[in-house]
Amino acid sequence: MMSQTDEQEIRKILMDALMCGVEAAHPRSCLHSHLPLAPASGNIILLAGGKAAGAMMKIACQHYLEQVDKERIMGIAVHHHDTDEPLFHMQQISAGHPVPDENSQIGALRVLELATGAGVDDLVVVLISGGASALWSAPVEGVSLADKQNITRALLRSGADIVEINCVRKHLSRIKGGALAKAVAPARLVTLAISDVVGDDPSSIASGPTSADPTSLADARKILGDYHVEVPDAIKEALDDPHHETLKPSDKIFDNASFEIVAKGALSLKAAEQQLVKSGIAVINLGDGIVGEAADVAREHARLALETQKKMNTDQPVALLSGGELTVTITGAGKGGPNQEYALALFAALKGASGISAIAADTDGCDGGQGLASDPAGALVFPSSWERASAQKLNPATFLEHNDSGRFFETLEDLVKTGPTHTNVNDFRFILINKI
Repeated sequence: MMSQTDEQEIRKILMDALMCGVEAAHPRSCLHSHLPLAPASGNIILLAGGKAAGAMMKIACQHYLEQVDKERIMGIAVHHHDTDEPLFHMQQISAGHPVPDENSQIGALRVLELATGAGVDDLVVVLISGGASALWSAPVEGVSLADKQNITRALLRSGADIVEINCVRKHLSRIKGGALAKAVAPARLVTLAISDVVGDDPSSIASGPTSADPTSLADARKILGDYHVEVPDAIKEALDDPHHETLKPSDKIFDNASFEIVAKGALSLKAAEQQLVKSGIAVINLGDGIVGEAADVAREHARLALETQKKMNTDQPVALLSGGELTVTITGAGKGGPNQEYALALFAALKGASGISAIAADTDGCDGGQGLASDPAGALVFPSSWERASAQKLNPATFLEHNDSGRFFETLEDLVKTGPTHTNVNDFRFILINKI
């Protein structure tokens, strides 16, 4: 049986790998070299939205304050528990996520106001990261914030993936689906993004406020129908109105615009992989594109971990790394998020298998929850977890049935709590396998 000391060491290995991945995607590690030089004349307008908005804005301000007087720099950051630090002379608003709130609407309208005021000599730098879809929420005319909130809640519970959710959001928004790029024109537009989207499609990151959108109003209507989401009349009318179609790749608005991804899930996995290899652990990197129901993916990963362990012929530990974005179709009234649900299903499938431990967490520091800074990032699984759960009469099947993974791991004291990380490149999963 693993000793308490061994388990503490493994806990540290798992947590260190997670935080290595997070650090690689933090703006202080990835943003500075991508920021363009200040223009010879005109203003610099910084528009930041998302889980990393405050941190991105801070780095960008430092960059430009070294080049020009502060009077030429203006902007706003709309974030979610992102930073308590003053962002120089920039405006900042804390808004709601994953469901938008009144501040989401106020922030989005201020972003559009600044964008619309940009002149031909100005440089507009848009800094987006995961979460901006909710944090920048300006519904189209005729759709209320309450309508947008209710549709968002329904889609989050339906099992729809983030690309599908964002398709609907884009067609109900005055800022998404390329609309912000339209507001910026004719000024030069540079978008720098931290991607939380599987596949890193610019049109899906933050619902593509500065990107052309390949989806259509018809696609949005189909998604709502496929997931049997109840749609109020105001949203039906909005999605039937051709004036709410998003901008397409052929639009000349994008001729003076550029888009670059500065961090993504693959970057975080690679950083963790390099750290693990240096410490003598072999790595099987399954990639950052894994999607699907959290419990189904967990069962497959448990099978792969057990199979890998059987084939081990040396004492060198093996790490299974993976990222992406898992979903949960909610049927119960419990608490938790996709990473906690994955961890619970993995726990149930492994049944306390000796030599196998794991961590599953969201790189933004919040996996499900109530949108609070104190929400858990994910959960840990150890061989001892099975015995500890049995001693407390915790039946994993019952907790899975009620989507109550958070309470399960809270009872075991195996929740991962990082607090806000100031970045967001989606899921980070690491299964550590030792020979038995």
